[in-house]
Amino acid sequence: MQSGSQVPAAPGGDAPDPNRWHALWVTLAAGFMILLDVTIVAVALPSMRRDLGASPAAVQWVVSGYALTFALSLVLAGRLGDAIGRRRIFLVSLAVFVVCSAAAGAAPTAGALVAARLAQGAAAGFLAPQNSAFIQQLFTGEERGRAFGFFGATVGISSAVGPITGGAILALAGGSQGWRWIFYVNLPVGVLALVLAAHLLPRVAPGPRGHLDLPGVGLLGGGVAAVMLPLVQADAGGVRRFWWLFPAGVLLLAVFAWWERRVLARGREPVFDPRLITATRGYATGAALGTLYFVGFSGVWLVFALFFQDGLGYSPLRSGLTVTPFALGSAGAAVVAGRLVERMGRVLTVLGLIGVMTGLGTAALVLWLAPPQTVMWAVAPALFLGGVGSGFVISPNVTMTLREVPVRLAGAAGGALQTGQRLGGAVGTAALPGLFYGVLISTDGDFPAAVSLSVGAGVAAMLASLAVAVADWRRCRGRAGFPPCPPEVANSPAHAAHP
Repeated sequence: MQSGSQVPAAPGGDAPDPNRWHALWVTLAAGFMILLDVTIVAVALPSMRRDLGASPAAVQWVVSGYALTFALSLVLAGRLGDAIGRRRIFLVSLAVFVVCSAAAGAAPTAGALVAARLAQGAAAGFLAPQNSAFIQQLFTGEERGRAFGFFGATVGISSAVGPITGGAILALAGGSQGWRWIFYVNLPVGVLALVLAAHLLPRVAPGPRGHLDLPGVGLLGGGVAAVMLPLVQADAGGVRRFWWLFPAGVLLLAVFAWWERRVLARGREPVFDPRLITATRGYATGAALGTLYFVGFSGVWLVFALFFQDGLGYSPLRSGLTVTPFALGSAGAAVVAGRLVERMGRVLTVLGLIGVMTGLGTAALVLWLAPPQTVMWAVAPALFLGGVGSGFVISPNVTMTLREVPVRLAGAAGGALQTGQRLGGAVGTAALPGLFYGVLISTDGDFPAAVSLSVGAGVAAMLASLAVAVADWRRCRGRAGFPPCPPEVANSPAHAAHP
């Protein structure tokens, strides 16, 4: 098959692309790289601060700036991919990501490093929704569930192995300049992925371009930025100083929802089609479940790192190795879940949530009660169980959320889904470490109590996602566990007109 072949994907009723699995591995490799960069940098902040002579608040933007621009770009990127071609957006954003990685590694000052990270985060945000959109485009039926299983494994592993990967790179690179290799390592991976993607990703005619909903883009970007900015700056007192941005952000998002309905009523293309929420089976439920789950899921990793490194004196590498059982369990379970989701449906995420909550809850007790010299081994089985549960949550939920989304809206739908996860993650990474430090202060430095209560709070946050999953499972148990389309929705003009 020639580079960029135009073999149509299965959703159109034609033969599936024979290169679809090879294309998937390339997109997942790029997706792993950009998600890893969310957490891999945190372990190198002290050496960056010393080498560049930066203040703690300035160097914190190396992490928070990336997370902010990543989240801001997602929905717009998905919409542009749907409109002008996912292959084009993927290749351009991957190339920009590689260039920005090189610029970050070579940055002579903290300001240059932060600027490179802001641009790098935007490029990552443009790339991310194309991954789920390509799965929608290239796969159907059980193959799509398997593909989303690998996608879910990528999300789960990248979130869990960031600290160990960063610690390993610092240990191998050594010296005060070793942190630069955390960015340079993206260059060979990114260039190889770029060459393979140009060869393997299919050329598919883009959808109708129409007009770009600039007011919608502005309202959504302003709302997401207003909600996220205090959260990503929580370590520097952002929640206290910028609390007024929360109600402003909620107001902007409410105006955005009103504006998108208005754009749709005029027969024009909104940046986010409201019918994805109102008339697409499983999308609203899955998006809500994913957002709530990431509140608890994202925050626990920072709490673990704080406990193992500050409380027990572990190196970044040893700290990362301690949580590796979670990553291993998540990876294996996500692949298995991709094969089960067509048969089990929503019950799979219910069981997964029970598993991850049981595992992390047990880990909280072990960290509180186990002697420091044995805690690394004592907590491993509980973390493995939690990882298995997490693997049964993320990939099946993505599959069920996007299963009924029209392929021509797959990018925007995937971007909005990931935006919710980024928002949930921002809440968790601000709230749980804040609770950790609060307990430390109130208990005069009781690290076991601080980590146990903070991880327990993360588990409590997951209860909300479990409630959503159980309610959805009990309400609509159709074929393979997917909720049937309610008659009032199936027969509505909006659903009938859904592209």
